[in-house]
Amino acid sequence: MRFFILVISMDIKLILPAPEYEAQVMEFRAEMLADGEGFDGCAGLDKAQSYAEWCDNHTLMKKLYGENCSPSDVFLAVRESDNKVVGIIDYRYVLSDFLLKYGGHTGYTVRRTERRKGYGSEMLRLLIEKAKARGEKRLLVTCDKDNEASRRTILKCFARLENEVADEAGLGKCGVIQRYWIEL
Repeated sequence: MRFFILVISMDIKLILPAPEYEAQVMEFRAEMLADGEGFDGCAGLDKAQSYAEWCDNHTLMKKLYGENCSPSDVFLAVRESDNKVVGIIDYRYVLSDFLLKYGGHTGYTVRRTERRKGYGSEMLRLLIEKAKARGEKRLLVTCDKDNEASRRTILKCFARLENEVADEAGLGKCGVIQRYWIEL
């Protein structure tokens, strides 16, 4: 019996933040704050006082986390058909002890109004391509054990659960972090 995997590319691209997306990103921020949502993978967007401060990601993260910050790139997930920011994803190149245990190489958030459309999976798939291009052999992706949507997103990218750890950092809601590896 043969199995085939059909990959359907969605109408989104990952791009680095640029001036023309300032209004959309700040609107995204306001929506997330109003809804009491988490900012996973948004690289301090909730703490940034301005778009310019957020775009200077390394300085902002160093201010927030000191020497524990990891070099990273933050990408906007932009729908090509209407140039709308539908999500944000962070790619951390170096795993500190904290990231190795709890956070992984990436975090992501899909705008509430754009959820359940497959954007999270496509964002992660596109990030995997970027990681491959950088020479990564595997990526660590984590989620709260009770976050069913994130778990499904991670599993769609052929991740394997390594283990579960107590969420001593208080990142999630249920007290348990699942750690998944994606072999590239």
